Amino acid sequence: MTEPSREFWAGRRTVVTGGAGFLGRFVVRRLEALGAEVSVPLSSECDLRDAAACRAAFEGAQIVIHLAARVGGIGFNRRNPAPLVYDNMLMAANVFEQARLAGVEKLVSACTVCAYPKILPVPFRENDLWNGYPEETNAPYGLAKKMMLVLSDAYRRQYGFDSVVPIVANLYGPGDNFDLEDSHVIAAMIRKYVEARDRGDDRVVLWGTGTPSREFLYVDDAARALLLAGERLTVSEPVNVGTGVETRIRDLAELIQELTGYEGETVWDTSYPDGQPTRFLDVSRARELMGFEARVALRDGLRETIRSFEASLRSSV
Repeated sequence: MTEPSREFWAGRRTVVTGGAGFLGRFVVRRLEALGAEVSVPLSSECDLRDAAACRAAFEGAQIVIHLAARVGGIGFNRRNPAPLVYDNMLMAANVFEQARLAGVEKLVSACTVCAYPKILPVPFRENDLWNGYPEETNAPYGLAKKMMLVLSDAYRRQYGFDSVVPIVANLYGPGDNFDLEDSHVIAAMIRKYVEARDRGDDRVVLWGTGTPSREFLYVDDAARALLLAGERLTVSEPVNVGTGVETRIRDLAELIQELTGYEGETVWDTSYPDGQPTRFLDVSRARELMGFEARVALRDGLRETIRSFEASLRSSV
């Protein structure tokens, strides 16, 4: 499988927004291993919604990898539609304009699978991205991130600015956000099953019906893909980054229950929304344009994620 090149990254001055976050930590780790000169502007010190702060963070950078975002799971999305669209749009606009003004050579700006319309034939193909409105709970976030594709195309045509916007599938892995209020589906399930097992609970309650399907990408695979995009991707058109494998939410729950060793009952609370009915990607374009294929199988990635969460519980005691 294709790996990022030390020859390309060694000594290259690279800024990673969101570099202290879940995906960002894996990106930074890979960059440092390849010898890049990495800078991570922390949100407590650099508000990317402020143009001047954004410009200061990018001065002297050759490459910017933009991962910073206001993001959460379905519950967070339902409570915060306005900040999701406002903050993400403002950050995106500043990142593109200030990276250009700072003379950045290449911008890699990670988009989200939530940008896709709610109802589409599967697997989702990049040419269908504009053929409808996103699932309602995802729409403010997904549309704000989707505008990065418009920015990339416009800035390439207007200024010759080299930027790429890969569309990344649902992520999971060690170090994910396990807060039940704001986490995504895998992290929430792992926490619920592990805690129920440890308490001896006779049942676990999960949201929705369990019938929707998703595609899940291990976080280090995503980090590798973003570095390959920085090296090899040269077009502003969307490029799906994922596994191309569909997993039904009910099957995911059964697998996590098995791997955590929980022996009780799973109850589905259908008063909560399912979100988008079906979501998985055609990943052939990423393979053709940048040589990316996912490496980590879902069972293996879940095992590592569960192990990491259990270790964090032990360390907090």
